[in-house]
Amino acid sequence: MTHQARSRERPDSRDDEHPLEVEIDLPAISGEQTGPVQLTVEPRAHGWRLDHYLSRLFGNHSRAQLQKAIEAGQVQLNGMQAKPSRRLRVNDRIDVHLQPADERHFEPEDIPIEVLFEDDYLIVVNKAANMVVHPGRGTYAGTLAAALQFHFDQLSDVGGRHRPGIVHRLDRDTTGVILIAKDNQIHQKLSSQFEQRQVKKEYRAIVRGIPELESDYIRTHVCVHNRVREKMMVCSPGGKSREAVTFYRTAEMFSRHALMELHPHTGRTHQLRVHMQHIGTPIIADRQYIGENCFTLGQVTGERSDTEVLIGRQALHAFRLTICHPVSGKTITFEAPLPFDIQQTLNVLRTHAA
Repeated sequence: MTHQARSRERPDSRDDEHPLEVEIDLPAISGEQTGPVQLTVEPRAHGWRLDHYLSRLFGNHSRAQLQKAIEAGQVQLNGMQAKPSRRLRVNDRIDVHLQPADERHFEPEDIPIEVLFEDDYLIVVNKAANMVVHPGRGTYAGTLAAALQFHFDQLSDVGGRHRPGIVHRLDRDTTGVILIAKDNQIHQKLSSQFEQRQVKKEYRAIVRGIPELESDYIRTHVCVHNRVREKMMVCSPGGKSREAVTFYRTAEMFSRHALMELHPHTGRTHQLRVHMQHIGTPIIADRQYIGENCFTLGQVTGERSDTEVLIGRQALHAFRLTICHPVSGKTITFEAPLPFDIQQTLNVLRTHAA
């Protein structure tokens, strides 16, 4: 049996701005470039919104800033002013003359990071919980980007100054393996592997409840939530929805919870969190999707008085990542051990189950 999305009216939604894993990476304009710049739309960007397209190229400008620039006439499409939502066609000509981006509050920071692997071409980091990957949406300090700027002299700038070396993303509270490129050529080769779905990703998650099937594929479409813009939701195919595919396996079962192996075959925003909720086994302590700020001892024992917090963020960990090394061509796998809070929670669940 394959889990499919229930039929429902498709809500109006915006583009998937920043997938959990970058699936299409356009060659970026230098972070300090402000214009004038002339661009010609390539085939793979056909159908993209104008503001979405520019946000991929001008990494130091937020999408909101680019929308304001378009509306202010700093961007022209085929010699005419256009709306941010205008859909692009192959060979459209875009003339861009942007004002300098807001560089506030972004400086290298001496933040400890755990390096799992490093060679002359790439770095693999075990991202900590409560760490945003790069600045944006009001968060300018304590980011992985700032830590990378402090610890490494050479990083790619494909994504602009705010995204040094960063090939893909993890959510703020998701821990685990993340790839960093040292130069632009390596960055583009790694991005191509994500785009062509050649990267194998494996996550670990603790969920509430036990899936009906021990293993299965979840195939749905997802889009931005119709009421809460920071969330995603399962929806019907069509329009701005994107297909999302996850293979899961139940690795360990407890009385009312389970440890899951999750293999995303696509890289949609919040894909694993949405899919686990969709099949009725949401990830524990996911405040955004189930309104649970933490997971306590009492939730294991059934005693409400046991308020000891076992984990205070969604129990999701990027456990393993397999790529083709962009220079040697060899298949290489990186693994990040389970963090203390997830391991602690598992130990308690095992003890209670016994």
